[in-house]
Amino acid sequence: MSFEGVFSVLPTPFRANGDVDLESLKRVVDLIVGAGVNGVTALGVTGEVSRLLESERARVVETVVAQVKGRAQVIVGTSADGARTCQAFSREAKALGASAVMVSPPRAPKVNSDAVVNHYKALADAVDLPIVVQDYPPISGFAMEASLLARIAKEVPAARTIKLEDPPTPFKTARILAAAGDTPVAILGGLGGVFLIEELLAGAAGVMTGFAYPEVLVKVVSLYRAGRVDEAGRAFYPFVPLMRFEFQEGIGMAIRKEVLRRRGALAENATRAPGPVLDDKTRAALDRVLAWTAAQDGASWISG
Repeated sequence: MSFEGVFSVLPTPFRANGDVDLESLKRVVDLIVGAGVNGVTALGVTGEVSRLLESERARVVETVVAQVKGRAQVIVGTSADGARTCQAFSREAKALGASAVMVSPPRAPKVNSDAVVNHYKALADAVDLPIVVQDYPPISGFAMEASLLARIAKEVPAARTIKLEDPPTPFKTARILAAAGDTPVAILGGLGGVFLIEELLAGAAGVMTGFAYPEVLVKVVSLYRAGRVDEAGRAFYPFVPLMRFEFQEGIGMAIRKEVLRRRGALAENATRAPGPVLDDKTRAALDRVLAWTAAQDGASWISG
């Protein structure tokens, strides 16, 4: 199975009272799949997965798979500190129709490289699904060197796709590919998409992030892969300020949900407590960033 192109990380919509809003989730899926993405990712970090009950996790995945209707691949986050828990989440994801699972290294005191490799080996032995290795140290608490990621790809054939979110990502992309040698590795950038062009130049296969305008990412990757690199750059850079604003640590998910609400996908921009709530200053700044982005040549379709 090929993992290249654009994979959108889905938000988990909530009502103001904190209930999961499955109808809004269906609209988000239709908006994103309609933008031409190659796949969607459910239960990612920005999907507020840590705030979901296990029963809610299953309902989210069921809803996403049913709404995608085979139009794109569905990747499901199944990270867990315990190997058994990770394997159980992954089996459930497969039973519900997932195309692949996304897994971070387990959080544990003094975790080492061998333990990380063994975690992925055990998962591959337990569940017959491709594994996307998520390299995001702020969440896993473990920084994986390029050599370790290449080792995982070599020793665990099911785990040859990497969601790379450990900056500098273009530099690390090149190092991973060099260390992997003849072993095929697909690297998908993240971090809101802000380094997409530079990651592609370094050899990345695409991007996996939750930017609220996935059609921009689709256009950039399509142009780049067609060899129209300068056009890809011209399509990309006007949106970087919006990507940067949307990916702010701490409040980025609330901003992204507000944009998706304005696009008609979400009924409300709520995050689940203790998630952030937009204040008037941030909302006003978003208005200006959207207006400035819309004023760019070719971006007049952006909704403010």
